[in-house]
Amino acid sequence: MKKKTILYLVRHGETRWNLEQRFQGHTDIELSEKGEKQAILISRRLKNVPISAVYSSDLSRAYVTAQIIADSHNLSVKQIPELKEMCYGEWEGKMFQEINQEYGERFPRWLSNPTIFQIPNGEAIDKLQLRVVKAITEIVEKHPGEQVVVVTHGIAIKTIISSVLGLPLSQISRFRQDNASLNIIEFYNGKGVVLTLNDTCHLS
Repeated sequence: MKKKTILYLVRHGETRWNLEQRFQGHTDIELSEKGEKQAILISRRLKNVPISAVYSSDLSRAYVTAQIIADSHNLSVKQIPELKEMCYGEWEGKMFQEINQEYGERFPRWLSNPTIFQIPNGEAIDKLQLRVVKAITEIVEKHPGEQVVVVTHGIAIKTIISSVLGLPLSQISRFRQDNASLNIIEFYNGKGVVLTLNDTCHLS
């Protein structure tokens, strides 16, 4: 009989581009001062959890958040490129209001349902889900009976949770993922149960 694996799925701390409402995607933007403080706070939240391993995407905002968490457990961070955020193509670096001016009503429609069209030179959201879910599945299989932290990105986390819950990707705007938020998922026999969603009580 397989043992349960508990996954602590964390969104990275705030960056300047988060504050400015710019699309980041694959662009490597560092944590802001506030983002570093948020990472310290979630690290304190997880300090007494018996963590066996810490993983992150290879973008610095996720890696630094993960490293702060890992330091309190005397662990190193294993970077997984497949945990990157969605590639936003021509939208990367642009502010939401700029894209809204360029795309008109199509932009708020995309925000509410990112399956309606693919961003020019960007990544389709179903392709994003395939790669991040595959990475999570491999991590869970490596750690039966253990508790593991994974630090990744907002849309990436939403697609993981949607996969666990069996939600269509057209519905991912129905729940939030704030900076430095915590999601807890219990995996058993290949199936996941969401125990905690977008928890930010450690930030208050």
